[in-house]
Amino acid sequence: MTPESDAALPDIESLRLLVLVAERRSLTAAATELRISQPSASKRLSRLERRLGVRLVDRTRRGSSLTPAGTLVTGWALRVLDALNALAGGVEALRREHTGQLTVAASLTIAEYLLPAWIGELRRADPDLHVGMQVTNSAHVCELARRGEVDIGFIESPGRPAGLRSRSVAGDRLVLVAAPGHPWTRRKRPVPPAEVAATPLISREAGSGTRQAAAQAMAAHGLDLAPPLLELGSSTAVRSAVVAGAGPALISDLVVAADLATGTLAEIPIEDVTVERSLRAVWRTGTTPSGPAAALLSHARRPSARA
Repeated sequence: MTPESDAALPDIESLRLLVLVAERRSLTAAATELRISQPSASKRLSRLERRLGVRLVDRTRRGSSLTPAGTLVTGWALRVLDALNALAGGVEALRREHTGQLTVAASLTIAEYLLPAWIGELRRADPDLHVGMQVTNSAHVCELARRGEVDIGFIESPGRPAGLRSRSVAGDRLVLVAAPGHPWTRRKRPVPPAEVAATPLISREAGSGTRQAAAQAMAAHGLDLAPPLLELGSSTAVRSAVVAGAGPALISDLVVAADLATGTLAEIPIEDVTVERSLRAVWRTGTTPSGPAAALLSHARRPSARA
C-alpha cells in the first residue's frame, strides 16, 4: 500500500461518527453519544469527506441525512467496525487466563431483584465459574458493553440502545406509590397524568432506566416531569424514602411488590397511563454471546428464572 493510499484511509473514530449520524439522523445527537462537542463532530466529518473525496452528509436545519455516497460508505464502515469488534473480542478471549470467567454489568434493579437467581442457576451447572459483576445505571451498562469491557449487560431502559445488539429477557412495570396517608391514596379516581408530571417525585439519577421510562411515559402525553423532589442512586433508596413518607415515586413493581402486599405502600393509579417496559440483555455489535455469557442469557430468558 502506497503512502498516498494510506493518507486516504479514514480513522476509526470518524467512521463511528458517520454510523451514528446515519442512525440518529442528527450530527448533534451523534456528537452527544460520542461525548464530543458539535463543532468538533462537524470538523471531524468534514475532514472525513475531504479525505475520501466525496460528500457523505447533507446538513440542514431539520437534521442530517446521508447522500447516496454516504449510504454506501456507511455500509462499508459498519463492516469495518464489526470486524474491529470481532478482532478486539478475539484478543480479549486470548488474553483471559481461562474460559470459566464471565464479566457482567447490570442496572441496579435487575442486579438486585433478578440477576442473583440467574447467576445462581448458572453456577449450579458450573460451580467453578468466576463471575465479575458491575452494578451501575443503564446508560453506563451500555457504555461498558460498547467498549467490550463486559461479556454481557442487562438494562431497563426503554427502547433498543444504539450501537449494541440486544434481546428482551423479561418485563416489568413502573407503579406510582406513596406511603399510606398521602393525599393521593385517598382519591377514588386515578390521578391525571398532568398532575403527576407537575408533582416533584422521588426519583433515580439521570441515566437510570427507571427515570428514562417515567419520562417517556409522560412525554407520550406531551408532558415533562417536574424536577425531582429527591434524586437517589438506587431503587432501594427510593423505596426507603417513600416508605418514610418523603413523597411519592414511580418505581419498578419488582422493588415494591412486598410493600404493596403488606400495605406498607399504596399503589396509586394514573389515568390512562400504564408504564410497562422490556428488560434487555445487551452486547457489543459484531459479537455473539458464547460460553458462560450465552448460558446466562438462556437462564435469563427462561420464565422460571424470573419467578
